[in-house]
Amino acid sequence: MTVLLLRLAGPLQAWGSAARFVRRTTEHAPTKSGVLGLLAAAQGRPRGADLSDLAALRFGVRIDQPGTRVRDFHTAHHADSDRAMPLSERYYLADAVFVAAVEGQEELVLRLHTAMSAPRFLPYLGRRSCPPARPLLFEGSLTDQPLEDALRGAPWQASQWYVRQLARTGPPGRTRAAPEELDVLMDCPAGEAPDFSMRDTPVTFDPRHRQYAVRGVRTSHVDAPLHDPTAHLRRAAPSGRPAPSTDVS
Repeated sequence: MTVLLLRLAGPLQAWGSAARFVRRTTEHAPTKSGVLGLLAAAQGRPRGADLSDLAALRFGVRIDQPGTRVRDFHTAHHADSDRAMPLSERYYLADAVFVAAVEGQEELVLRLHTAMSAPRFLPYLGRRSCPPARPLLFEGSLTDQPLEDALRGAPWQASQWYVRQLARTGPPGRTRAAPEELDVLMDCPAGEAPDFSMRDTPVTFDPRHRQYAVRGVRTSHVDAPLHDPTAHLRRAAPSGRPAPSTDVS
């Protein structure tokens, strides 16, 4: 199996698993339907395309920066009659960062990675008004590690201002500007009891009759992995001596 990791970061994100009339909510982390929709759009799949291969991918997400839930109001007019439509409430996550992952057969995951590097349709984070602020792919986005290990080992993707904020507000003597643990949500393995269930596995994105299946979700925590920005540097050689070679070819 192969895993594709995506960095989901933007000023606003919205990952709704249910919409009730004029109230459009968001979950506190990306949904499987939202991320699979992102991948399908990158491949250029039409709305009515078969999604069975994507739906079979195992999905997980790590919350690197939880963000803040905000509410907005939305107005619209009917395209034909120009009649004002009911005022709607829309909820978003502001300043959030996630690492989402899908695990599946190598051939499919490699095709998805290629599509994400040059998407057919512009990517957005749940709603069209939510563009990503940083590249979706990062170093190490493809790995042969199992899903949980990939989410455990991926570099922490939090924004620099968030890192500085944690450093200022942390307890005295704190040795690292990062949370001790990060929350992780993953598809529950078959035959095991989930912590909760969601109806967010897409069956079809056809706008005339969207359909979603229920999936079980398992919650856990992983230690916050830190990225050493100096790891790629070589130690300086003593004066007058050439630096040792690191060529292992």
